[in-house]
Order: sequence, then C-alpha cells, then structure tokens
Amino acid sequence: MLLTSATAVSPPWPTMLGFALLPAAVMIAGAALAVWRAPGPRLRSAILHFAAGVIFSVVAVELLPDIVQHHAPYEVALGFGLGVAVMLGLRYFTQRLEKQEAAAPVPSSFRTSAAPLPWGLLVAIGIDIFIDGLLLGIGFAAGAKEGTLLAIALTLELLSLGLATAVELRQGGHGRGRAVAIVAGTSLMLLMGAGIGTTLLRGASGNLLEIVLSFGLAALLFLVTEELLTEAHEETETPLLTLAFFVGFLLFLLLGMVA
Repeated sequence: MLLTSATAVSPPWPTMLGFALLPAAVMIAGAALAVWRAPGPRLRSAILHFAAGVIFSVVAVELLPDIVQHHAPYEVALGFGLGVAVMLGLRYFTQRLEKQEAAAPVPSSFRTSAAPLPWGLLVAIGIDIFIDGLLLGIGFAAGAKEGTLLAIALTLELLSLGLATAVELRQGGHGRGRAVAIVAGTSLMLLMGAGIGTTLLRGASGNLLEIVLSFGLAALLFLVTEELLTEAHEETETPLLTLAFFVGFLLFLLLGMVA
C-alpha cells in the first residue's frame, strides 16, 4: 500500500531532482519560443486542454484510488478542505495584489528606463509554481509512478505558463532576453517547492500522507477547473480543442495502466 511508507517507494534524490528540472526547463524553453515566435491562440488553447486532461487523469487514476483505499474520511476531509481554502485564499490574494498594482501608478520620480515589472502577475505565477512543486513532492511521496506521471503533466502545464508569461512581459515592453530571464527565475520556485515537499514528507506516516494527498487532490482539481480550462476557454471552443482534453486523459490513463 503506497500510503503506509513514503521511504519504501520514494525514488532517490537525483531522480526526483531530474524530474523537477524537466518542467522548469520546459517552462524556460516555452518562454524562449514565445519571445521569438509566439504560438497562436488556438495552439495555446489546445496545449491547455491537453494539460488539463493529463492532470485530471493523474488525479483520477493515481491519486484518488490511493486516497480511497486508505479509508480515512476524517483525514481526507481535513486535507481536502485545507486544499480548497488555500487555493481560494491564494486567488483572493493575487487578484487583490493585481488590482492594487493597476490602481497605483508609479510616480515619475521612481520610473526608470526599463519597463516596470508586473509584480502582481509574477507573484501569482510564483505562488502557483511553488504549489506545483509541492504537489510534485507529494506525488513522489506517494510513489515513483505517481511522481513521474505528475512531473510529465506539470511539464505540459508549465510549457503553456512559460509561453503566456513571456508574451505578457513582451507586451509590457520588456526585451526578449529579460523576459526569458524573468521566467527562468520564476521557474526556480518549482524546484524549491519540490525540495520542501519531498524533504518534509520523507518517512511520513500513512495518516499524514493521506492529509497531504487530499490537499494535493483539491489543489490539482482547482488547477484544472479554475485555471487551465478557464484560460483554455478564452478561445472559441471547437471539437478539436475539446478532443485535446480527452486525448490527454486517455493517454495518461493508458500510460498509468502499462507503466
């Protein structure tokens, strides 16, 4: 049973580090691609649909069965409730920060030749990536298979996030090199979150892991329904875009069965 012992199934540190570096590197690559040739809105929507399907598949096929198998309803309720509360709180905080930033123009005495950084956007993205890193650590705490599939799913998410962030920075007047460098710095939050998640969860008891996995379940469901699909639906929906979600789900359902 995966939840009874984190240390028995967790892969060695170099392996986890490698899987954490993959999404971060792809996010930077997405930013580099965006500053040179930004993808069209339909392609970006297709990537978001596919990533949402992949993450939903990881939740349904890997995390949820382990949570149900442990039969700990109180721990599940606690972890799931905390996950929802944290994600809603982060949304409120970041939206308020962005509104304050938009309502408070920079005084002329503080302006520089470089374009001002969109701190509200960057803080929101940094927090989101840090949570993703924690979820990656949670996945590896549940087992190497869960962590590997989740790392691939988050790679697709961060690809689209790197594309979108770089485009936003370029539209704000930042140069190509600076936009990629800012995204690269932000991607380090993933490594920090993954390191904290795996360190704190090594050797954790089954009940504690049940709470943490339930927290991750709520956070991932929030990510799919309130972020990825919301952004994906900004583009006019077509059968092919909808199909991308189900292709992502089926692909990782089959991968989880044969891995």
